Amino acid sequence: MSQLVFDEDASNRIEAMYRSRDAARRRRLVRQALHAAPGERILDVGCGPGFYCAELLEEVGASGSVVGLDSSTAMLELAARRCAGHENVEFHEADALSLPVADARADGALCVQVLEYVADSQAALAEMHRVLRPGGRVAVWDIDWATLSLSARDPARTAAVLHAWDEHLVHRSLPRMLAAQLRSAGFEGVRMEAHAFATIEFDPETYGAALVPFIGAFVAGRNGITEEDAQAWVAEQRELGERGEFYFATTQYCFTATKPGRRPAAG
Repeated sequence: MSQLVFDEDASNRIEAMYRSRDAARRRRLVRQALHAAPGERILDVGCGPGFYCAELLEEVGASGSVVGLDSSTAMLELAARRCAGHENVEFHEADALSLPVADARADGALCVQVLEYVADSQAALAEMHRVLRPGGRVAVWDIDWATLSLSARDPARTAAVLHAWDEHLVHRSLPRMLAAQLRSAGFEGVRMEAHAFATIEFDPETYGAALVPFIGAFVAGRNGITEEDAQAWVAEQRELGERGEFYFATTQYCFTATKPGRRPAAG
């Protein structure tokens, strides 16, 4: 399988990345877009290691609840540990195409960098529409990987690395389709905000520097890239950082939309 597999090793790598400053910035942006309120029931579709779930628990309070869904057992184990001690959170193994939630049960749903791995992203959006109550909100975040730009001393090798990196997902430029897909799924009020994640510092607190070793680990053995090639590429990026020549930029997109209808009055 060429696509990225979220096994224990990959899950631990992602958990480490999610501790970074840029990852925390992204979570703030997503939570602001979703604006969960006390007492609400929120779904995290593709919850990963549970950082969003833990933070959303603070926003919905004791009267609300959070449900984390993921297809990776390793991710769910990390998420459960992160949210241990909370009675108003539950986790289920599930994929985005078949959510184990009854119709019209959730007030909000978030789906962060998940749909780019789902072949039928349109069907996944329809599932989120199904489980939301009338007036429910969705926040979908994905990356257009065609915007990825890196400095390089060996442009040919970097081009080969990035070509191999494209194998890690299904949709290289999913954001270009998301507005239309959200509307086709039945959502209204579709909006999009673009956020640049760019740096000239090889600092693991930045998205770019944290991603470089992850890319190196994935591309080894793909697209004619040997383990030695991959390690040399990572070393080159680190050296560029030491010389003050590192550059990384990508654009990430947050889409928000609402399920038509008015939310029933409380009580």
